[in-house]
Amino acid sequence: MKALALVDAPDHVCCRYRVRAFEPALEAAGGSLTVQGIARGTVARWRQLGRSAAFDSVLLQRKLLPGWQLRRLRRHARTLVFDFDDAVLFRDSYDPRGPNCRRRAARFSATVQCADAVIAGNDFLADCALRAGARPERVRVIPTCIDTGRYHPSTRSDERTGLDLVWIGSSSTLQGLERQRPLLERIGREVPGARLRMICDRFLRFEALPVVDVRWDAATETDELSASDAGLAWSPDDLWSRGKCGLKILQYQAAGLPVLANPVGVQAEMVEHGVSGFLATSEDEWVEAARRLALDPALRKAMGRSARASVETGYTIAAWAGTFVTAVAPSRPARASARSGRFDPCHSAVRRTTAERSRVEHS
Repeated sequence: MKALALVDAPDHVCCRYRVRAFEPALEAAGGSLTVQGIARGTVARWRQLGRSAAFDSVLLQRKLLPGWQLRRLRRHARTLVFDFDDAVLFRDSYDPRGPNCRRRAARFSATVQCADAVIAGNDFLADCALRAGARPERVRVIPTCIDTGRYHPSTRSDERTGLDLVWIGSSSTLQGLERQRPLLERIGREVPGARLRMICDRFLRFEALPVVDVRWDAATETDELSASDAGLAWSPDDLWSRGKCGLKILQYQAAGLPVLANPVGVQAEMVEHGVSGFLATSEDEWVEAARRLALDPALRKAMGRSARASVETGYTIAAWAGTFVTAVAPSRPARASARSGRFDPCHSAVRRTTAERSRVEHS
């Protein structure tokens, strides 16, 4: 069974954690995986989508293709799988136009209706797919998973006071941290020995909270996490954030760190308040949680052990590999494509969704 994954880029974080991570399991089941970045340019993409016919299964990750491209892919793909770990039907949290976008929603509906299988990163995303017309039996939830073998527990001394908070992310997600500047300044003023280790490609500066700059590197990220005391995660409470799959929290927990987070989306599920970290809503709650962790190294260690155990229980690659392989390499034959001359419901869905969008936009 030959599978093709069409992704933003082969080294993109979503590809590494949601596709490449399961490649050994697919190979163990007798399959093979080819990963390609989605071609840029009309002619190059037209050819790429046509070449998908050489594979038994095609996994389209996150990308919402224009109608004519989706129809071409569906026409050639024997089995089409759509994987997404963000609320791609909405605009992101910081877009001044707001979350709702007719074009995104129309393309999303067409995609999930066309796909033989839809892999959603969490329950909220799965519900979005169902509301957009995906057939329930085709929707599966596979959370973003972590290879816990790459991480080792925090190396900080049990006797040390103070608090090394850590935040890991890309510059594109830095806006959320920037918006919490007043809170972070307050933690710097009121929590003895607090500082922030930033693992990123761009860094912030605060007046009261010292920052340790750590340029992200795949080879060193796990060691840098383990050199910290607690992980920091904050998300705005909006549609885009509810679609997030909590990768940074999983990384913190795999490194044996307690997590400070607000209870938005999967963060409320991943962090057990008072056991594997703290869920805080107000500034007072955030500061008090940070203070408790700073003054109690034993509490940090106990919460870190619970955090690591929660990842090992529910978010490992081994736990979800079978579900992924079943979705990408189904035992059932793929349904007939439009090339067979028989009715293709996907082709109709694309045309219908496109037509409906056109009527709305011109009404």
